[in-house]
Amino acid sequence: MIIVGVGVGPKMLTQEAIEVISNAPVVYGSRRSIELVEEFIKCESHLIKDYKNLHLLPDDAVILSTGDPMFSGLGKFATENDRVVTGVSSIQAACARFHVEMSNLALITAHGRDPAPAKEAFVREISLGKNIFLLPADSFGPKEVALVLQEMDVDARICIYEDIGYPYERAVCGTVAEPPENRSDMYCIVIVR
Repeated sequence: MIIVGVGVGPKMLTQEAIEVISNAPVVYGSRRSIELVEEFIKCESHLIKDYKNLHLLPDDAVILSTGDPMFSGLGKFATENDRVVTGVSSIQAACARFHVEMSNLALITAHGRDPAPAKEAFVREISLGKNIFLLPADSFGPKEVALVLQEMDVDARICIYEDIGYPYERAVCGTVAEPPENRSDMYCIVIVR
């Protein structure tokens, strides 16, 4: 299979991704991923119903993954025989939007999983003086991040970037004392020390 990152939002496809999707014999993906690239699909497309059974799909199937497949995406299902095509990630978009250098950035995800390991990683990386990129969970978002930073006596700028690439995208920053509030479930957090 070929796992293709379709980007974090509209118009965030790489040229390589466009070529792979345009030449695909069959495409599988979530409703959102298919909608993001539908203008380039020239074959049958199917919604993925069971992500754990991707290995049962045809070898030449193109599997769409939102953002970049290798960060909280479907790339985790790739075998050594599969191909992975990168996509524009929320990491790249957020760092560009907030002018954050990526060389001192820790990447953490709590998206779709138990947030406890993410919180542990967050504390560890902040203790090392790093800036943080976080894909949040319902129970580990801007308010919880601010509380952890307060407990650690760390001053930082807390930024959220939501609905990236859509006409209604929103980027806002706050402080540990007054963290920003998200309005959408599709967002990321950047903590800048």
